[in-house]
Amino acid sequence: MDIRPLKVAGAFEITPRQLRDERGVFAEGFRVDHLAEAIGHELRVRQTNISVSGPGVVRGIHFADVPPSQAKYVTATGGVFIDFVVDVRVGSPTFGEWDSVVLDTVDRRAVYVAEGLGHALACIEGGTALYLCSEVFTPAIERGVNPLDPRIGLALPGGFVPLLSPKDAAAPTLDEAADAGLLPTLEACLAYSSSLAPATRT
Repeated sequence: MDIRPLKVAGAFEITPRQLRDERGVFAEGFRVDHLAEAIGHELRVRQTNISVSGPGVVRGIHFADVPPSQAKYVTATGGVFIDFVVDVRVGSPTFGEWDSVVLDTVDRRAVYVAEGLGHALACIEGGTALYLCSEVFTPAIERGVNPLDPRIGLALPGGFVPLLSPKDAAAPTLDEAADAGLLPTLEACLAYSSSLAPATRT
């Protein structure tokens, strides 16, 4: 599989090698060893989520307090999605910026989102997304930023009419979240990521 870093440090696009024959297609959707080479530690999966969405649904921008936050490995098992990774880490050189990857059942790409990064999923064609998560869902530390915040400016397709949950629609803008002290710092995120790396033997 090919693992490519995205513009936001800590996020990666994963494109599997697909083997085709008369029976269909086979591909490795997740390899803990290959991903570990890119992120510096193994992703310990403690929860999986399945979300089924119709066209126009936007989920996010979501993140969680660090530590431990929740790293995510996201792929589509049906439909077409745009996966957005947003840098909400105070002190980051790309704070407020984002990158995106199309998730579908053609290229079968996945996205890895490190702890402390914001994540949003926009459904273009109705389908299902699968999340592998490093931590269980903990409501008390879950945070959000409004995905329609013009400062962030997520690029949604022309004619796309976003459908948000009441919680996401009421989420603060990036600046409001920063002023309220709701955003993680780059320093905290890097320190936590370093703590996950295996100890070096001497």
